[in-house]
Amino acid sequence: MEENNLKSAVEALIFASDKPATIEQIKKVLSLPDSGSVRKIIEELKAEYESQNRGLRIIEIAGGFQMIASTVFSPFLKKLYKYRFSDKLSKPALESLAIIAYKQPLTKSEIESLRNVNVDGVMKSLLDKNLIRICGRKKIPGRPFVFGTTRLFLEHFGLKSLDDLPKMDDFSAMAKEAENRAGIEEIPETNLEAKNDTGENAQEN
Repeated sequence: MEENNLKSAVEALIFASDKPATIEQIKKVLSLPDSGSVRKIIEELKAEYESQNRGLRIIEIAGGFQMIASTVFSPFLKKLYKYRFSDKLSKPALESLAIIAYKQPLTKSEIESLRNVNVDGVMKSLLDKNLIRICGRKKIPGRPFVFGTTRLFLEHFGLKSLDDLPKMDDFSAMAKEAENRAGIEEIPETNLEAKNDTGENAQEN
């Protein structure tokens, strides 16, 4: 495949992927010999989009690459699409999600101890949205489940990895920005491979 066609193929794969496309996925689909050539092409595409002031950008997020609308034009896109992601996170859900993000892995009772409220409903909501997952059991009596964040959490908040988390005080502002960005691009919700019934009598949603 010629170089120009190869660049176009990479561009098409990133555009068509419903999740961030990884370098390994692109390399495998295009039968390329090494990962370095894929990254080089992606970096060239990113530079072209920025230098030409295109309406789209390619960003690295959650271990892969995704095509998004330039934030410069977000006010216009919000008017066009309104808020397609209408199921926004409540303040209690954001508070619990922040605790999980920064202190993971931890149990539901540990979250409740930090927030001083029952979090059954919040945990179920976050699990249903695939923002958190069960990632093991704690080696204490009863062996309770411990929870951590998911790849979709990184996608939703525009993070490459957990190392990019902002300070705790900035999390609420970041969450609001993520919700606004969701008015531009719809984030798919998938089912977890494993879920824990965190309680029937939810006190928060």
